[in-house]
Parts: sequence; structure tokens; C-alpha cells
Amino acid sequence: MGKGGERQPQRKISFAELSLHRTPEDAWIAYRNKVYDVSSWNDHPGGSVIFTHAGDDCTDIFAAFHPASATKYLEKFEIGDLDESIIPNDLSVNKLKPKEQKEFERAYRELRAKIFTEGLFNASYGYYAYKLLSNVAILVVAVCLATFSQSMMVNVIGAILLGLFWQQCGWLAHDFLHHQVFKTRALGDLMGILIGNVFQGFSVQWWKTKHNSHHAVPNLEASTTNSADGDPDIDTMPILAWTTSMAKLGQNSKLARFLIHWQAVFYFPVLLFARMSWAHQSWVYVFGGVGQHSVKQAENDRKNMAYPFLEKTGLLIHYACLFWVMYYMLPINAIVFFLVAQTSCGLFLALVFGLGHNGMAVYPASQRPDFWKLQVTTTRNVTSNFFVDWFCGGLQYQVDHHLFPSVPRHNLKAVHKLVHKFCLEHRVSYHETDMISGTIEVLQHLSKISREFATEFPGM
Repeated sequence: MGKGGERQPQRKISFAELSLHRTPEDAWIAYRNKVYDVSSWNDHPGGSVIFTHAGDDCTDIFAAFHPASATKYLEKFEIGDLDESIIPNDLSVNKLKPKEQKEFERAYRELRAKIFTEGLFNASYGYYAYKLLSNVAILVVAVCLATFSQSMMVNVIGAILLGLFWQQCGWLAHDFLHHQVFKTRALGDLMGILIGNVFQGFSVQWWKTKHNSHHAVPNLEASTTNSADGDPDIDTMPILAWTTSMAKLGQNSKLARFLIHWQAVFYFPVLLFARMSWAHQSWVYVFGGVGQHSVKQAENDRKNMAYPFLEKTGLLIHYACLFWVMYYMLPINAIVFFLVAQTSCGLFLALVFGLGHNGMAVYPASQRPDFWKLQVTTTRNVTSNFFVDWFCGGLQYQVDHHLFPSVPRHNLKAVHKLVHKFCLEHRVSYHETDMISGTIEVLQHLSKISREFATEFPGM
């Protein structure tokens, strides 16, 4: 503030200058034509997702994940106004938006406002009480089948039901942690710890850090200068390659070349072990260790845990209860029960995750389209019916969820109609198919990458 309380003129910053600050250590972002320097803001409550849009405009992804009141946290980082009238000599890096693009952005922001005024962001507590109780009912049946019989077949059925319980808890924790149910974030996080850490065995903060980045940059390959601007969900090398450029990373490894060649065959076996991998990552995240990140990144991530004691306690309770159930079983039955529960849950979870994005468009981080086109072109919807609604937990409307992540699951059908109409009107790609056809598309895409890799590196 200047003399007499009058605000001094803000510095004018061009897109070209903004785009020069693209790393976590040197990160500028634009929001509603204001520029903020968030360099090394490792205390950001959402974790490293703040760096996914370093050097770019984050207006729409910010609105998707934050209430309007969250802008107050940005005020201390403000350094100037974004000014498109400043035209440098090199227009290629200025990213000046044409009139048509501005009108398109205005239109989808108006759609968001319409969805809000129609009350589609409001949750039904009765619906979520029903989902919670129905999940617990699956758990009760699973435990009874595991402990009241010494039959291997009965115990295996109980294990599959337990895997299904964990999967359904995944969708329910997902809803609470996207703040679809409670607008008070603390309540959503606490319910997330109950359903995620205690019931499911996954860390809330580990999931939020990973999942928020995925939402911000779905199907983006990270740049060499900023690892945070890539989607962690497609960071699956050397087991699965979703682009030829990803496959190239394994060209000097005999094992990687073998896996890439047969990746369509290995796809389903890999899914079986997805839960074990995520459970291990959760444990490492909460109790210490490096995991998949550098020591520095691991330390920064753990600093963002809002409830470290509850997270640790929740995971300990989860495994104590699991091994208590296994204690009442024959030893060989207990081992089979554990493995079947873990692998069936991995398959149930990853089948839905895979349908959401795998085999859809993948972009280099440097060629990221606008928010709407990025979310829609990288995402696949699944044709809905009663079983799909229940099994996929609302993620059959993956496109609509990515555009409006805080819309409660039970309102996504109504939002879907509005989004589909909008995409048709603006000629934006929108893909929807059934579960079987979608899975075939994923396998066909993996086979295509394998063939392209073999063609580019024959004899390897």
C-alpha cells in the first residue's frame, strides 16, 4: 500500500516473462491475471501440486480445487499483473491467447457457475451415510466368511469380498478427500483417515499429494526441468510405457525392453499387484523413508501431513485388524486369504483407474493445452448402468469428475449431460465407451507402443 492507503501501480508481467519461471525453485504462477512467486513453497497444504503450473496460468485448476476464500493465501506471494499487451520479439514463447480461446474459457467458466447455481456442488448426507453403511456390510460378511469357516473356498470368497470392500472404500475416501461431502476440509480429511487409513490401509496425505498432481496434469509427460509438471499416474516405467518416448527410457535395459515388448500381456498381472505397491508407498510415506522420491522431496511431503499421529495410528489399526482376522484361520488359509484380498483389490481398483486415462491422449508438459481440453482429451468416460455406477464409484463419469472434482458422486449424472452438450457445441473431443471396449482400447494402445518401439529399435 502506498502513501495515504493508496495502492501503488503493480508491475506488468508478460506471458513470456512468466514462462521463464518453471521450476519448483523458481516458480511463478498466474491466477485471474495476477502473478505470484511461489518459489520453493514446500509448505503448500496440497503439496508439490502447486508447481505443476509453474510458469503458466493456473486459474482454472485453482478454481477446481479451492474455495474462493483460498485466494487470501496467495496475497503474500503477489508480485504483479499479467499483461498480454506486452509483446516481446519472440512471439512463440509469449503464449498470447487468441480471441476464440478467451471466449471458450469464458464459456466453460460460465458453465461452472451454472452448475454451482443449480446446487450440483451440494452433497446428500443420506446418500453418503448409505454408502458408508453398505461398505461396512461388505466388511462384516467378509470377516464372517474368513473366521467362521475353515473351508479354503469359503475363505477365498471372504478374501475377494474384503478386496471389494477396500476398493469401495477407495471410492468413498476419494469423495471425502475431494471435499464433495463436507465443505469444511478438516471434516473431509478426518473421514478420509477413517476410511482411507483405517479401513483401506492407504495414507490420506500420500494419496492427496499424488492424486492432486494427477488432476492438475493428467497424462502429461514431465519436462526435464520440472519433474512436478508431469502426471505421477503414468510414471510406470519400466513396466508399462504409454508413449514411445517413455519406452525409449528403457532402451538400454534388457529387462525393460522385454517388459515393453510384452506389456499388453503383462497388463492384467501388473494390476494384481497394484494395491501392494500403493500400500507399501503409503507405509513408507507415513513412517519415513525415501520411496519413489528424493530424500528432499520425501521430507517436504511428510511436512505437509496435517494429522501425522492419526495417519500412523490409522495404518497400525488397519494391519492389526487384518492380522487379527488371519489369526483365527488355518495358517495356509490365512496366507491365501491375504494374497487373494490384496491382489483382487488391486485388480478391482486398477481396472477402473486404467479405464479413466490409459490409452487416451498423452502430451509433453511443454505442449499442455488449456484446462478444459487437457481434462477432456486425456480422459475416458464409461457408459453407465447400475453395476458400473456401483463398481466404478462415480468414476465412470471420469471426464465430468476431472472438470468439476468437488461435485458429489450422486450429481455427476446431471453434470454429465451439461458437459456432453457443451463439448458438442464447442467441438471438443469427448470419448465414452463401455467397460469391455475401454479395456480393449487400453490393451490395443499398449500393443501399438510395443510395435512402435520394436520398429524404432529393431534387434534390441
